[in-house]
Amino acid sequence: MTQRSKSTLFLIEQLIVIAVFAICAVACISILTAAHFNAVESRDVRHAILHAESSAEVFKATGGDFAAVTHIMGGEVRQGAAGTAIVIVFYDNYWRISSEAGAAYMLTLEFDAFRSPHDFALVTGNIVVERVDGDELISMSVTAREAS
Repeated sequence: MTQRSKSTLFLIEQLIVIAVFAICAVACISILTAAHFNAVESRDVRHAILHAESSAEVFKATGGDFAAVTHIMGGEVRQGAAGTAIVIVFYDNYWRISSEAGAAYMLTLEFDAFRSPHDFALVTGNIVVERVDGDELISMSVTAREAS
């Protein structure tokens, strides 16, 4: 009889060890999953900042010249809701320029020209980088003195 109770205790002990191991495994998997999603989000924001800053530099270097910006950025030209000009650049999952059909990310640069009180023309732009599903990663405004 004592032999049978020892084997029963051993079996219960092994089940408890397996249960504790399973609980620890679930905790580790959830931590690793959260870390993966944080890494992906960080990568996307880093690339969005890089492309937004590059677009702002192109905008400033060309003096807000719409045609030059469109050519250098390799984007598509569209018209905004308020009649403003928009350049849209689509990127795939690896942040390479892509067509709209294969796009995962989208950069939009909206132009708006105005005359300052100091009598020189400024061109402003709003840059937004977002996922195609509409999740915004970064937005910024940029201003350049109009090219003469």
